[in-house]
Amino acid sequence: RNYYGGNWASFSFSGLLSWIKENQQKTDISDEREDWRKLILENEEAIPLSKKDKTIQHVEDFCFDDQDSAEDVEEAGALPKLPTFGASGAGGLAQESEKESPPAESQEPEKAAGSEPASAMEGNDPEITAEKESSHSSAFGESTLELGKTEAVPSEISAPEPKKITYSQIVREGRRFNIDLVSKLLYSRGLLIDLLIKSNVSRYAEFKNATRILAFREGKVEQVPCSRADVFNSRQLTMVEKRMLMKFLTFCLDYEQHPDEYQDYENSTFAQFLRTQKLTPSLQHFILHSIAMVSETESSTLEGLQATKKFLQCLGRYGNTPFLFPLYGQGEIPQCFCRMCAVFGGIYCLRHPVQCLVVDKESGRCKAIVDHFGQRISANYFIVEDSYLSESTCTNVSYRQISRAVLITDQSVLNTDSEQQVSILTVPPVDPGKPAVCVIELCSSTMTCMKDTYLVHLTCPSTKTAREDLEPVVQKLFNLNTEKETENEELEKPRVFWAVYFNMRDSSGVEKNFYNGLPSNVYVCSGPDSALGNDCAVKQAETIFQEMFPGEDFCPAPPNPEDIIYDEEEIAAEESGFSNSLETKPESSTEECSSGGDTTVKEDNEE
Repeated sequence: RNYYGGNWASFSFSGLLSWIKENQQKTDISDEREDWRKLILENEEAIPLSKKDKTIQHVEDFCFDDQDSAEDVEEAGALPKLPTFGASGAGGLAQESEKESPPAESQEPEKAAGSEPASAMEGNDPEITAEKESSHSSAFGESTLELGKTEAVPSEISAPEPKKITYSQIVREGRRFNIDLVSKLLYSRGLLIDLLIKSNVSRYAEFKNATRILAFREGKVEQVPCSRADVFNSRQLTMVEKRMLMKFLTFCLDYEQHPDEYQDYENSTFAQFLRTQKLTPSLQHFILHSIAMVSETESSTLEGLQATKKFLQCLGRYGNTPFLFPLYGQGEIPQCFCRMCAVFGGIYCLRHPVQCLVVDKESGRCKAIVDHFGQRISANYFIVEDSYLSESTCTNVSYRQISRAVLITDQSVLNTDSEQQVSILTVPPVDPGKPAVCVIELCSSTMTCMKDTYLVHLTCPSTKTAREDLEPVVQKLFNLNTEKETENEELEKPRVFWAVYFNMRDSSGVEKNFYNGLPSNVYVCSGPDSALGNDCAVKQAETIFQEMFPGEDFCPAPPNPEDIIYDEEEIAAEESGFSNSLETKPESSTEECSSGGDTTVKEDNEE
């Protein structure tokens, strides 16, 4: 790939159109270079790797505005103008190559090319300032997570009339968009936040609070009170309901201490357990779909109680909701780890395909890879994202799928006094057996979309194609008609300018022994899972690390610059033009990683 992060990446608008075109083309890449087979010795065998990423399927994109007006529009800041292409719902748009900048080898966070809008500080959103060492940063020990600070607009200033957004404007301002392939939020006390703080990778990122939790009930979107202050200030709950809700949430915080309250319902679903509690139907709906966010038909009572407790424990650490969102998109997170790795000698090679793994027949261990140049790269360990594995290696694997949709809209699903809201909404399934749909709506102050627009992500486990799974929810919440076709009842709904649907492979939970013939020193990591948080990825990374280096500390805090020891021989080698690493110990071992579409060569046994 020519961008970081694999299926965790984020793109500008034109970058996403290029990605869509690439995935709509089903042609297999022919192996033009067979010379690499000559590099395999008699006592070795090769495990060929897949030539095409097959983790994305059923890609469909639609434009609900006048596309003809955007034919000759060039994206602002894009130099030079690149060839145009035609695609379903994306005809005649200027193409932009995806993020290509290498990680910055410095202590200052630096956005990759295409990640930060070219004029992000020139009026994209005057209400947001996201600055380092902000007084609004929240500390944990001596580490901080930088939070964007939102300043209120004085009420006496009359708001200007909202500008009419057109598709050509979206194309022109495409670099203001940072559109994630995977939609997730960070639990404020989740494993990823703890890891970012512990490893000090948080220095490379800034975050914004998710400002509200929403519910969809009886055809309407409404805000869910979840913190103590929200509950008591809520006008939608009666005084009796407030007492009921607070009593139940207090029980959930230490439910383990009261097993007699739930042990008779351990074999029941959480929804059935809620019906036995003194809760009104509206409270049951809020707890099930907006607080616990678990399945109505599949999640057990214990799973529901655990999810509710996790939600409540995360409240108040950084704001009134349990969630944070990284400015410039979820795709910033893998790049943050790339930057830290680069500081300590990690080398990332983009646009660098790998042909095969080379296995020693005697030991059964993998000893090298062969790249598309026919070059052998030797290493002791190999980490491979599962999209690299060929079909012959994965014959025993049954993958799940994730249905995804991304929309660009003109207003929020629930308008309030403040336009700068980051919202999460769970839409319950209409038909039994169908999954609930998670909707995350991002405003322009998250640096993921242009001003006066919203970026909306929809996600659910797949039962059919992404469009079949998600379009009914889109039709409930949004107006898909053009302005001329809009009926009166659709006027209040947010209007969709552009949408894309696609299915993404969910390979989480697949054990290594399901893959055929992989050596013991080859480790497989999955792509994103369908969960809202990132715990699965963090657990998987730590598990692989501990298998490789038992007893070592996972992602320790980096040493102070004055404590780093530079090996004189390696400095000499660097001056001779050889690749080398930055060490804190004189002993080193070579490690080769291919993860998420990027190739990493690390020559440091600590970092």
